[in-house]
Amino acid sequence: MPNWGGGAKCGACEKTVYHAEEIQCNGRSFHKTCFLCMACRKALDSTTVAAHESEIYCKTCYGRKYGPKGIGFGQGAGCLSTDTGDHLGLNLQQGSPKSTRPSTPTNPSKFAKKMVDVDKCPRCGKSVYAAEKIMGGGKPWHKTCFRCAICGKSLESTNVTDKDGELYCKVCYAKNFGPKGIGFGGLTQVEKKD
Repeated sequence: MPNWGGGAKCGACEKTVYHAEEIQCNGRSFHKTCFLCMACRKALDSTTVAAHESEIYCKTCYGRKYGPKGIGFGQGAGCLSTDTGDHLGLNLQQGSPKSTRPSTPTNPSKFAKKMVDVDKCPRCGKSVYAAEKIMGGGKPWHKTCFRCAICGKSLESTNVTDKDGELYCKVCYAKNFGPKGIGFGGLTQVEKKD
């Protein structure tokens, strides 16, 4: 059939696309209003489009449909993706036996506790995360718990000492655990009178 309209046919609606409203992708022409993800119908542009044969998708839907499957894939490293891909016509239960999932939902907090070994602060017993962690005496501490056990002074790497799993400032450590007697611990020598 001859092309009397003078323009290419839209890859989505099959109507004529005129030059002023044309977007080209993968050798095909589209209306600007038809340049949408085939799965989620989100508007696309040259930075967000991912083509697969004659279909166009946003990068997220493309990754869900054609990318690697499993925990941590499709949304960046380290993420737990709970998207089943149902809106894309995917059945993630098919394929290898490794992709089989339990039918009962798991509690995310229990899953996180099993997967991530979070250190506990020796002073308060609560979890210490990387953003608040200070190492002292070979153990992780919260910044707010990194204090002398006797006087409560905030500690730094230059004035911290540890004994039996507890932290002390150098002054309190010297007074309580240092050598005793004349000339030690702040005491001065007593002069002998004749």
